[in-house]
Amino acid sequence: MRVLITNDDGIDSPGLAALARGAVAHGWTTVVAAPARESSGTSAGLTAAEDDRLVQVEPRELPGLPDVPGYAVAAHPAFIALVASQGAFGDPPDIVLSGVNRGANVGRAVLHSGTVGAALTAAINGARALAVSLDVGLDLDVPHHWDTAVAVASRLFDRVAALPVGAVLNLNVPNRAEAGEPKRAGLAEFGAVRTRIKDSDDGTISLAAVLVDDDLVPGTDAALLAGGHPTVTPLRTVDEDPDLDF
Repeated sequence: MRVLITNDDGIDSPGLAALARGAVAHGWTTVVAAPARESSGTSAGLTAAEDDRLVQVEPRELPGLPDVPGYAVAAHPAFIALVASQGAFGDPPDIVLSGVNRGANVGRAVLHSGTVGAALTAAINGARALAVSLDVGLDLDVPHHWDTAVAVASRLFDRVAALPVGAVLNLNVPNRAEAGEPKRAGLAEFGAVRTRIKDSDDGTISLAAVLVDDDLVPGTDAALLAGGHPTVTPLRTVDEDPDLDF
């Protein structure tokens, strides 16, 4: 299997390098291409070209990956997944692994995630995809257990490889030293952390991430993750709705 590793936290994220090392350890031919700077919340946006429709690509070596081609790309992760499918970084990937994201991607808000957006874009362009996120919560000063997320993701690698082209799985892992097998979960309406408007004066809008007290629906990704369980959710990519009558 030829695998592309990308993310939305940027090329310097330790979660990106950890996921790439996991793919290499699994025996997969691995290439890394990730945004040159953080691109969180970009969904499947393709904004990239700025000057004369050119996209800057800088070769980079990632920690512990001296033999893995790496590229810092001045673009959103979905754009990277798209051009990878057209041979921008060598032969098109069979699988796209997106992450490990710093923070959970649960509930319907996955629509806005650059991590998930890259996976969905890969899926409609000839690959299978797995988005991986680590639930670090709002306290970014706590230790980040990237290796736990990769260990859980690695248990799914062969299953992802066996899925049909176009399949997408969204994996969330609790931030702890060890985690069990992922449980299949439905999408929650919202997660434990939500974005709120903090201020909107002086022609600007200030946002803040806050914990919400609403009860989480049992069996959903948000509820299971809050209970300390890794969760995996199959996602459907863009398609027509034959049942909608209008």
